[in-house]
Amino acid sequence: MTQPLRVLTLSTLFPNAAAPNFGIFVERQTVELAGRAEADVTVINPVGMPPFPLNRLGQYRVLQSLPEREEWRGLDVYRPRFRLIPRFGGADNPRRIAEAVLPLVEKLHAKAPFDVIDAEFFYPDGPAAMRLAAALGIPFTIKARGADIHHWRSDPKCRAQILEAADKAGALLAVSEALKQDMVALGMDGGQISVHYTGLDQEKFIPVDRTAAKQALGVSGPLFITTGALITRKNQDLVIRALPHIPGATLMLAGAGDREQAYRALARQLGVAGRVRFLGSVPHDQLPHLTAAADIAILVSQSEGLANAWVEALACGTPLVISAAGGARELVTSPDAGRIVDQSVEAIVEAAKALLADPPAQDVVRSTVSQFSWQNNGDQLLAILRQASGQY
Repeated sequence: MTQPLRVLTLSTLFPNAAAPNFGIFVERQTVELAGRAEADVTVINPVGMPPFPLNRLGQYRVLQSLPEREEWRGLDVYRPRFRLIPRFGGADNPRRIAEAVLPLVEKLHAKAPFDVIDAEFFYPDGPAAMRLAAALGIPFTIKARGADIHHWRSDPKCRAQILEAADKAGALLAVSEALKQDMVALGMDGGQISVHYTGLDQEKFIPVDRTAAKQALGVSGPLFITTGALITRKNQDLVIRALPHIPGATLMLAGAGDREQAYRALARQLGVAGRVRFLGSVPHDQLPHLTAAADIAILVSQSEGLANAWVEALACGTPLVISAAGGARELVTSPDAGRIVDQSVEAIVEAAKALLADPPAQDVVRSTVSQFSWQNNGDQLLAILRQASGQY
């Protein structure tokens, strides 16, 4: 019998007890891979900690209490700490991660050798994986998800590390064709890049009786949902500004972030505070019902790779109003899936009113993502990792 592929998954983007939704799509993908007899997966989730006294701040104090090793959703997860310099240390993070993680990796590798390192975020994980792979003498792969390319490429020191890691990687993955083209434009070899779409739990994200679901939420008029961190890049302010032009509509904001207070103030200023529900960081298991209850999912981000929230909304039978960011055109290929709009209030209002006036059937909307599943995602990932490791 062929020995299982020994995979070291390296990801700074991974859930923990303090932030159970942080990088949950990485968790879902890794659980799928680890559940196969053909793969033996160990997860290393480096946790950045700043020097004293910054490490006493609330967000870092919580992280300090995380165990160095734990079983998480059936996965064997290590959480070694590395020195983080907030705001200014981005260019040094790959080196700091590699130096902090290497002793642990060497110890694990000596007990049971890894075949390949799977970096799940392009920066800083990719260049860190490059260093670790060189020390162990094994191949590595890197997956790009969107912000890891779009944000870090603007820093020359980080961009140089991104391109070096891309050149040395055994394989590269991108969450959408659009992101792949962005990577090629940055100088990467397109022949090395596989488009690796997200997975989807087709049994949890399903249509429901929308009228009953809205009644249970105390909503009688149109209901919108915007899922994602409340940060400038996600443009939730445009959706709030659209509400005064759509009488009776309610907006649910599923996410937390540094723009929350500004968005609350904006809602009050526009006289729609009673129609905007700030739900905070919603546990992923509660998202299906909320998403299926909504008439439209609206997310007009400045940039994306291919948002999991888009795919999950369509699976719930909920059409989209999204910007032409990342892989938007790979999902919204017909009017049944929704509308791709400019990042403006006027465009959001026009598209939302059109969908409310002539809503597509929920089962037709759902059919647009029938090919998305964690099974397909895992099949492709295992094949890519095997090829990169030399185990065809």
